[in-house]
Amino acid sequence: MKNSYYIINGITLYRMIAAPLLIYLVFINQFNLFKWLLVVSFFTDAIDGYFARRYQIKSAFGATIDSVADDLTIVAAIIGMYVQNPAFLLKEIIPIVILLVLYLSQNTLAFIKYRKMTSFHTYVAKIAAVCQGIFLIAFFFLPQPVYWLFYLTLILTGIDLIEEIMLIILLPHYRTNVKGLYWLKK
Repeated sequence: MKNSYYIINGITLYRMIAAPLLIYLVFINQFNLFKWLLVVSFFTDAIDGYFARRYQIKSAFGATIDSVADDLTIVAAIIGMYVQNPAFLLKEIIPIVILLVLYLSQNTLAFIKYRKMTSFHTYVAKIAAVCQGIFLIAFFFLPQPVYWLFYLTLILTGIDLIEEIMLIILLPHYRTNVKGLYWLKK
């Protein structure tokens, strides 16, 4: 059981270490290697969560580093998007800024209330993360952005951030792995 804990957290740690490497690859114009390592990062995000549930490995530390690794991977991907296709991000700046404001609001509230970022891992967050991964991988592998997938990802991510803001308001104490508002009310 203890070995599983270290293996699962090691998989998550890979994403934390890979994010700066991904950013470096963007700036030295190695997009082919970048996009394949990004796929590996999203794959490891899926498998560390699967193994944690499969072997019932739960810890506040593991949930926290998973959230940090997720955020770092997304930041690396967004930097890659900007360098590879700045026109796309500039065209979609308004919804992106709205999501950024929601993200910053959610984290600011969490730091004020809990003195740390949240690691709720709600069902909506998991669905949004899958959409984010699919969209971002498609962005780097296809010749044009898939706009319907982009907008679906925006909507799901926005719903996730709003739900997490509401959870912060409702939960008096820090908790990890909260399924969502519906389950909180049950």
